Amino acid sequence: MWFQLTDPADPAHVEMVVDLARTAVPRCGQVTVIAIDGLSGSGKTTLAKGVSDALGAPVVHMDRLYPGWDGLADAVGLLVSQVLEPLARGERAAYRTWDWGTDEWNGVDEVPESAVLVIEGCGSSVGAARDYAAVSVFMEAPREERIRRGLERDGEAYRPHWERWAAQEAELFTRDGTREAADIVISTG
Repeated sequence: MWFQLTDPADPAHVEMVVDLARTAVPRCGQVTVIAIDGLSGSGKTTLAKGVSDALGAPVVHMDRLYPGWDGLADAVGLLVSQVLEPLARGERAAYRTWDWGTDEWNGVDEVPESAVLVIEGCGSSVGAARDYAAVSVFMEAPREERIRRGLERDGEAYRPHWERWAAQEAELFTRDGTREAADIVISTG
């Protein structure tokens, strides 16, 4: 991952997701998938770390699957075909990784075998990906707070990219009804 978490997840949020996951029926073969979706800067990665730590589960970060700043919608199909479909068939899964510095595919990450898998990032519960999630979480926060968090993490030079990405999020989440379809909606900030 290309950034470091400094704040822990809210323990109440972690507990809420973990409790639901412990009783959820797997929808991806034998793997219980927890999809932590939502708006950029809302705390998805932080929550994913808390849930992963509590359950001893690996995390797939969507940031590794997006094919660049304009690739949000494309990443959903990549997640389904490279991760979720193989796991549902009881096979090992691996996915190509995007190198943000060179703006091209560069490498492959294998998904560790586990009874529980956390998938974190925008688009992780959109469209066909939702069918595999035993638990879907949608995270949100006020726009100004999300931008502040993102630019604090990435730097002011990334503001134009954030604006482009926000437009993709709004279009994708509205068309898909992602927030309304979530099992849990968490607001931060």
